[in-house]
Parts: sequence; structure tokens; C-alpha cells
Amino acid sequence: MIRIGVIGQSGEIPTEVSKLAEEVGKEIAQRGAILLTGGTTGVMEAVSRGAKQAGGLVVGILPGDTVEVANEYIDIPITTGFGFDYRSVILVHSSDVLIMISGGNGTLSELSTAYLNRKPVVVIETSGGWAARVKEFAYEGTYLDERRTIPLNYADSAKTALDIALNQIGEQPLPRSTAFKWDGQ
Repeated sequence: MIRIGVIGQSGEIPTEVSKLAEEVGKEIAQRGAILLTGGTTGVMEAVSRGAKQAGGLVVGILPGDTVEVANEYIDIPITTGFGFDYRSVILVHSSDVLIMISGGNGTLSELSTAYLNRKPVVVIETSGGWAARVKEFAYEGTYLDERRTIPLNYADSAKTALDIALNQIGEQPLPRSTAFKWDGQ
């Protein structure tokens, strides 16, 4: 199954970012992919909520030793015993492709980790935070350094982000009738 990681700001987020993240979660679930997140608050919670509303499977890669920090929409909480930095490395390595929504310093670190590990990333520019600014400092608006390792991809909506993400890993969207549905059992 396709594993799509979503990276984005934790904590309190603006309503429009929360709605966009929910749409991304729904798109992921409707296309039959598994959602991976850092499992806590903010974008991670909103995207998880959207995936659950659409019957998807949600995996949370948690920073500590306890599942109590997981948001209520996580089906499979994975405790790493590590802090936020190493949790992010596990999230990136476990994903086939990543989608960046908004984001602060931690999200920027995850973006860099994805780039170093040649993981495709789709940046939703309209979501604010670092996602809205990364093109400004990227080489040619596309690469994180002069080696031009892997291009960043940009989207302005949940649907477009998923179209690009699946294209980047060579997968076609599943018809909605065959999409993976998780019943929690």
C-alpha cells in the first residue's frame, strides 16, 4: 500500500489551514493510501481527522515513549522513544512521498531530511508558513541546494497535491470504489 506522509505545523493552526489539511487527509483515504503523520496536534491532527472521516488508516509516529500524546484520530500509534528530530527521520523514511502543509522550524527540518533522502515532496504553497516561502529561497525555485538532487513539487489544493504525489511515485489514483477503507478492526 502507498504510504503518504504529511508534515506540517503542530500546535494551534489557522482555520483555513485546518480545513486544507482535512481535505488532504480525505483525499489520501479516498485514494486508498495510508496516512503517516507525527501523530500529535495542529496539521497532524487535522489531516488525521480528514482521513478518518473518509474511512482511512492513520499511523502516528510519536516522539516519545507514550501513546497519550497521540491525537484521537490515530489508528496505529508508534512510539519511537526518541525526541522530535529522530521521530521525523522515521516518518520521512517510512513514507513513499510527503506533502508539506504550512509549517514551522520542525517542518523545515523534515523537508530537508526528505530532500537528503531523495523522497518526493509536494509543497502546498497556499497553506502559509514555510510552505508558502520555500520557493523563495530554493535554487531555481525547485531545489534545496545547488546539487539539484530532487525537485520540489508545488500544489495549491488537496486534489492537486495528491495527483502530483501519486505521479511522483509512479502510482495512479485508485477508483473510489476500490479505495482502502479501515473499519478499525
